[in-house]
Amino acid sequence: MTPIATARSIDLSCTAAQAAAFRLARHHLGDRIRKGPASAADASGARTVADVCRDSAGIQAQVMSAAELAVWTRGGAATREDIRSALWERRDVVRTSAMRLTLHLIPAADLATFIAAMRPTSTATLQRWQARVGARPDQVKAMIGAVLDGLSDGPRTQQELIARARKKAGSGIRTWLDHAWSAVRPAVIEGLIVYGPPRGAEATFVRVDTWLPKQPAVAAADARAELLRRFLSAFGPADGRDFSKWSGLRSVDAKSAADALGDQIVRVSVDGSSGWILRADVDALMRSTLDEGAVRLLGAFDSLLLAHATKAHLIAAKDYKRVYRPQGWISPVVLRGGTIVGVWFPRISGAKTMVEVELFGRITPAIREGIEREADAMGRFLGVRCQPAFAAAPPRA
Repeated sequence: MTPIATARSIDLSCTAAQAAAFRLARHHLGDRIRKGPASAADASGARTVADVCRDSAGIQAQVMSAAELAVWTRGGAATREDIRSALWERRDVVRTSAMRLTLHLIPAADLATFIAAMRPTSTATLQRWQARVGARPDQVKAMIGAVLDGLSDGPRTQQELIARARKKAGSGIRTWLDHAWSAVRPAVIEGLIVYGPPRGAEATFVRVDTWLPKQPAVAAADARAELLRRFLSAFGPADGRDFSKWSGLRSVDAKSAADALGDQIVRVSVDGSSGWILRADVDALMRSTLDEGAVRLLGAFDSLLLAHATKAHLIAAKDYKRVYRPQGWISPVVLRGGTIVGVWFPRISGAKTMVEVELFGRITPAIREGIEREADAMGRFLGVRCQPAFAAAPPRA
């Protein structure tokens, strides 16, 4: 890690185990790992889906089933109905494009902040793509208008929106509409629409101005500073490279966000590597204690695995490609303490789901018992029997 700003700071040191325990606690993954509650929500036991999404700085949701598993893993008693109710009934969580132009679950109350923080970078990325397909700014504006008009009477799928827009569009936009990815993305990036209730296997979209309360205006610089605050609260100690990699923001924007926070952040050495933590979190970091034997199962694309630019604190270099695979695929993992010790894959077999586990090292009785306990709890969440099956690690090349 390297410093992200030259803001006034104090120096302190912590161990990698303390840093790991702090992050696990902030993600509510340390219920059997941390000593003492990390938040008021933990202390009261009333941890909502929105709490989980907020404390984790968003939950990766490209694959909705994986997002549900990530919320459950952090939410303890959360059920699928709790998660879906938060999204489609209470509407205190939304699914939308955020960091790195990927889908996330974020608290509805924070939508304006996430949109404002990411809009300039996301728009620039989209404009480069639009230029390659010949889409003019006036056509983009017309497309946004057509999408909003198409949603005036309720949720619609992307294909329904494209069909409606095609009837009204000129020849230039008709060509653009052949690129389905671009049809709704401008309105999503602008924060005008979010994902709505699914219709079978298809996603729908809804207008923010009819789905949610009126959204506040947030300046981009203020939003980026708040995004960094959320990031450090969930993933600290971390540095500017980490924040830039996680968010998709330019390094210069990461630095300006850190400068804006000023003495709210302090420098910390983690076993000799320099990073940053929120000043308000220093005591929690220094009190953190890691139970190195605690076992958790994390699903595919889990947010904890995405935050830092380098992964040496999570996984040995020899096992890296078993987790971080081609085309951006991130495997479900077995976490022991703060370290990835294996991967697992669900395999449906009749009325039960086999949790096929491939550990990187020896299968000890304690690890086996931990995995069995986690699989049993996962089965109750999924409504199926989950039975672990342990495979020998394949030979390395």
